[in-house]
Amino acid sequence: MDSNGIADKQCLEGDKDLQFLINGGDLLKVRSGSWKKTRYFKLQEDCKTMWHESKKTLKSKNTFSLDDIEAVRAGRQTEGLRKHTEELEDGRAFSILFKGRQKNLDLIASSEEEAKKWVNGLEKVISNMNNLTPQKKTEHWIYSSIRKADKNLDNKMSPKELKSFLQDINIDVDEDYAEMLFEKCDQSKCGFLEGKEIEHFYKILTQREEIDVIYKEYAKTDGLMSAADLLNFLLNEQREDASLNDAFQLIEKYELDENAKAKQQMTKDGFLMYLHQPEGLIFNPAHKSVYQDMKQPLNHYFISSSHNTYLLEDQLKGPSSTEAYIKALLKGCRCVELDCWDGSDGEPVIYHGYTLTSKILFKDVIKAIKEYAFKTSEYPVILSLENHCSVEQQKTMAQLLISILGSALVTKPLGDQMPTHFPSPEELKGRFIVKGKRLNKLEDTFSDESKAINEDSVTEEEDDEGDEEDREKKSSKLKFAKELSDIVIYCKSVPFHGFEDSRDKQSFYEMASFKEGKAVKLAEESANDYIRHNTDKLSRIYPAGLRTDSSNYNPVPLWNAGCQIVALNFQTPCPEMNLNQGLFLQNGQTGYILKPSYLRDQDTEFDPITLTKGPWLKRKSLHVMVISAQQLPKVSQRKSSIVDPIVKVQIYGVPADTTMVETQYIENNGFNPMWNENFQFDVCVPDLALVRFLIEDYDTATDNEFIGQYTLPFNSLKSGYRHVPLLTMNGDLLSSAGLFVHIMVMDAE
Repeated sequence: MDSNGIADKQCLEGDKDLQFLINGGDLLKVRSGSWKKTRYFKLQEDCKTMWHESKKTLKSKNTFSLDDIEAVRAGRQTEGLRKHTEELEDGRAFSILFKGRQKNLDLIASSEEEAKKWVNGLEKVISNMNNLTPQKKTEHWIYSSIRKADKNLDNKMSPKELKSFLQDINIDVDEDYAEMLFEKCDQSKCGFLEGKEIEHFYKILTQREEIDVIYKEYAKTDGLMSAADLLNFLLNEQREDASLNDAFQLIEKYELDENAKAKQQMTKDGFLMYLHQPEGLIFNPAHKSVYQDMKQPLNHYFISSSHNTYLLEDQLKGPSSTEAYIKALLKGCRCVELDCWDGSDGEPVIYHGYTLTSKILFKDVIKAIKEYAFKTSEYPVILSLENHCSVEQQKTMAQLLISILGSALVTKPLGDQMPTHFPSPEELKGRFIVKGKRLNKLEDTFSDESKAINEDSVTEEEDDEGDEEDREKKSSKLKFAKELSDIVIYCKSVPFHGFEDSRDKQSFYEMASFKEGKAVKLAEESANDYIRHNTDKLSRIYPAGLRTDSSNYNPVPLWNAGCQIVALNFQTPCPEMNLNQGLFLQNGQTGYILKPSYLRDQDTEFDPITLTKGPWLKRKSLHVMVISAQQLPKVSQRKSSIVDPIVKVQIYGVPADTTMVETQYIENNGFNPMWNENFQFDVCVPDLALVRFLIEDYDTATDNEFIGQYTLPFNSLKSGYRHVPLLTMNGDLLSSAGLFVHIMVMDAE
């Protein structure tokens, strides 16, 4: 194995689309109607980096990593391309969309055939990168760093280049250790490393002592693990419900050495491979698919929900975009918000009213939602309308919803009779539900004496929608179009006048929205009343108007109170969104999580604050040993800056369970830090607990800097030796990085 062979291996040698990318070509970059410039793009030899330059000056050289790409979209699918290019150019247009808030690249190729080659080639390389084994990812990462350190490009590594390489991969060693390592590998004694010596150096570097110790303890068959040895490990350490046949299957699946596989044995490399696969990760693989009952009424589920979904950045001047809806839906969001206002030419638009945020067409949003709604989850999507439009444009909205969404739009109750409770997510698969104002009660549509209504009726009173309410007041008393009112079936927006009023006067489909401050107060002071309210009705919570920076509130206390639609700013990378992603990681990422039975029972006595005795108390003792981490990314781009990692283990849940512990920090080692520190937690209500692993770069003088995190439900934890994947604050996987822990969950009673 040498450093030059890596690119070829990763690059699917001989592939025409790939060769096309490596050769590169001119593309027209589009920023506005007047800013359209030709740029030369090509894939670099490492097959991980795109390079582009201006042909005119040859000075403007830029690169971006394929790791940063979220999607490649063919056609004029972005606002920029729709606005600044002609329909005729659709076949030649494509966009590269990035993770986080990086602006997308809108590009036009010289022909339709060429555009296809760019799109197919990029998708192929990205897919290939994503499908690499963890070992291969490590290999590619280390060898690309070796290439980078090889300043004079002689395929050899001098002692100085070795030191530079170690800094690049986030490890700082003293001169003596670097010298000792170099001498150990420089078997030819010629003063530099090459070929096999570099491979030897790679093996020393990636040796996992902690894995060696575990492997030796169980490898009792001529120094290797037999299937019986592996089963012993699975039963004793991993607490798996496993058989000898399961051990055989793991060997067949993950053993790399054909001789060992033929003898039904597992080598240390095969063992490490298994520990990196879904079967060896901390998240229970059985929870990756739908494992909950999806036939309960809709309000019996927590529903992944977004606030002001159209915004990509802040609430005052940032861009509105259909892309924001696509990103939220692909993350499993099932309730999106549409702020609707009168636009020119009779076309309703979506934006944050009375602010400088840009405007997008209502019809473009509905088309984007239709296309992407069910790619991640097949369960229903709620369209939460905040309506500021004139009657005429409301009619247009209704027509667009009906014509674009067709039979997928719920326009009447399921069944022939007036329903008494919500249908289930299962019954509503692939359907859209409109949440908004309705001019009459749903019961009236089933009555012979149906009251005559017309669009001159005005709303009784707005929802309790704080900042949203203020804007609606400015719109004076809005009149409502019957056409739009008629397609509000299961989610009629009503004001909240107290739990008693809701219980006595409102039907199950009538729902209130609560500003975070009011909701948190209710969850703290009247938790049991709130929980009982939510056994029958839906509740939507949204961030306070003061959060103009699109920051978020902690959703956990609202979930504890049984609130289903806890709407967050999906565009903001933050711990609160990590918690949202963690809760909805389970159940097939459907965006629906069945609430525990005591949050569904109308007579429940559960109160997360007082925690009286009841079926919710299932005391568990959680033991966590934080062992080691691998290949943590740098937080500073300065070459000499090496991280000092510290691990925090956080529990979020009912107040009695909410806590945090932290390890010591390790100086100057982000490559393979080792802690071996033990912690214990007592958890009273595991059903409502989330566990978050957070790694930071420790700093004595300032706040620690974020490195990576992973959040998952307590009930999805697997016992034993487990790798923990690490995600960015934005929720994207850090491809080579990981944390290694030992988990034990025991009954505390």
